[in-house]
Amino acid sequence: MSDTRVAERPEPLVAPKAPAHFQPHIQGLRAIAVLLVVLYHFWPGRLSGGYIGVDIFFVISGFLITGQLTRELKRTGTIALPAFWAKRARRLLPASITVLIFSTLATLFLLPLSGMVTSLREILASTFYVENWALAAGSVNYLAASDDSLVQHYWSLSLEEQFYVFWPLILIGATWLGAKYFARKQWGFLFSVVAAVSLLSLVTSVLYTASNPAEAYFVTFTRVWEFGVGALLALLPKFRPRGAVLPNVIGYAGLAAIVYAGYFYDRETPFPGYYALLPVLGTAAIIVSDRQERWFDIGRMLGGRIQRFIGDISYSLYLWHWPLIVIAPFIPGWGLGTLNRIALFLACFLLAWLTKKYIEDPARSWTYLTTRRPRVTYAWSLGAMALVALLVAGTFAIQNPRYQASATQLEQIAENPPECFGAASSTGCENPELAASVIPSPGFGNADSPSRDECFVQLNDSAVVGCQFGATDADAPRVALIGDSHAYQYIEAMIDLAEQNGWALTTYLKGACPWTTAQVGGPSGAFTSSCAAFQNNLAAELAEVEPYDAIFTAALAATPIVGADPVVAAVDGYADAWATQAKGAPIVTIVDNPDLADDPNKCLQRNDPAACTVPRDDVLAEEDPLAIAAAATPGVILLDFTDTFCAADECFVVIAGANVYRDQDHLTVTFAGTMGPFIGEAITAAFAR
Repeated sequence: MSDTRVAERPEPLVAPKAPAHFQPHIQGLRAIAVLLVVLYHFWPGRLSGGYIGVDIFFVISGFLITGQLTRELKRTGTIALPAFWAKRARRLLPASITVLIFSTLATLFLLPLSGMVTSLREILASTFYVENWALAAGSVNYLAASDDSLVQHYWSLSLEEQFYVFWPLILIGATWLGAKYFARKQWGFLFSVVAAVSLLSLVTSVLYTASNPAEAYFVTFTRVWEFGVGALLALLPKFRPRGAVLPNVIGYAGLAAIVYAGYFYDRETPFPGYYALLPVLGTAAIIVSDRQERWFDIGRMLGGRIQRFIGDISYSLYLWHWPLIVIAPFIPGWGLGTLNRIALFLACFLLAWLTKKYIEDPARSWTYLTTRRPRVTYAWSLGAMALVALLVAGTFAIQNPRYQASATQLEQIAENPPECFGAASSTGCENPELAASVIPSPGFGNADSPSRDECFVQLNDSAVVGCQFGATDADAPRVALIGDSHAYQYIEAMIDLAEQNGWALTTYLKGACPWTTAQVGGPSGAFTSSCAAFQNNLAAELAEVEPYDAIFTAALAATPIVGADPVVAAVDGYADAWATQAKGAPIVTIVDNPDLADDPNKCLQRNDPAACTVPRDDVLAEEDPLAIAAAATPGVILLDFTDTFCAADECFVVIAGANVYRDQDHLTVTFAGTMGPFIGEAITAAFAR
């Protein structure tokens, strides 16, 4: 076996004596980490910051891996990279591949057809440990968040694997430079390099989280510092609190920091950035506080038998819990009620234990691999990855004809809709032939979205994009479509109207940023700034162009507006935008559609539409600022389909054969298309004004 060695082998590093390799309290820390993540995913409302569990794992990995590698550096002056990477593959790949195979089969047999492309793409990305970059690329797309992938939790595993690849190289490079230029001070130089890399990553994390939080959460370089904190602890083995009191004070303070972050952080917390310092430093405090002489010592409390057991199965538990959560709503008779969640929660532990006992442990000690050169392990690893890739290809080959058939059905329905289909039933007509229809099918509903992404400005962008459709004649009536994603959901219907009626249609659309002069809140400071800039840019654009003959606008009723009274501020903002920017063009707008708690296609997958209705009071906004502004502004035409969406006490998810929603609050293109004739009549009436 050939080891990878530095060009000039340095003298073995002289470092203080390291602590024992196995530390039970770290297994307890692993248990805390995985329980935070699993509980967060099962009951997100109860533990809103449980996602910090992955940050705990990152610190632990940095500590343990750096300790292992520096012990080898101290002993031999180098790192046997092929052997190290082979050991990591035997440790992580078998369980990972098992869950990926399960996820591929679930995509084939259980999940909706609409999610096929996303699921298979992310399974491949997870197989080759680039899922974090795949999610980073998709996270900037505001429209791409309707389906939960079975393997999106692999982002953290991908990031860890990337760390295992480049971190030994950094240590080897720093050791070589230290030996060449700093003689006996190479240990200090190594520490300085690790500290510098970690500090650079932390600064990058803070800046990137402020400017682009969606990407910052997943990309590798915003997380390296978390591994680095653990690495610094491994490089300072004497940096440990001593005595009977100080270790417990520091350790329990670290535990309190983790609990605080897990309980009080939420989806709105800018993360990682500097907010990640609290759980990361809390984890570091626990790692260095390993006193376990008395029952109440932090090390003893975390190192108990149950805690160690959960820590031992933490990897497999992390792998299994998320696919089961995603699959559960699509299993007939199961769902995610309280009792079902508890049963599924316990099933995760059983699966994790079985995977640890019969897959993880045997693979780590399989003599055939451990007694041969690392390249044998690499060959088996590539073979396992190739198997997943073949299963993905086979699943695509089987499912794609069904996918294309569903897409063709929607095209035919759009060209020649049935009588009294969808919103057309609001006139009082009936078509008994549609009684048992759900078009698009529940398995394809999520895919029935507009295909004009180039016309939709994403969350952190502020450039105004104007797309033109329909007539190009100079004397054609000019119509504008302006608003957020709830305006974008009508774009295909508006394009059809423009082509049918000879209109020149221009669209101005941005995610979560409606046409208003009010200040819009949102998920991050970067978005708030981009929305404000977009509002200014849109105002400048409308000031330059000729007045439109009519403007159609729509907006999410629950858009967060900044103000002492958000509803009043929102109403004033809409009215002001129409008065100051429309240049006299008549306004046509629409009462917002119901906003559901979950994607109704999950319910439709296993139930009749009648069983999937939702209480009217739960999904209709008490006050829709856009509708209030329209009612108070002379000349504005307001469309209201509330009585089509809902009866007196309940709202429907299938109306006259049409599947209404593609996710919890956006309409399918098919249903929005059935609203087109009514929108067209209103715009035609607006021309006369």
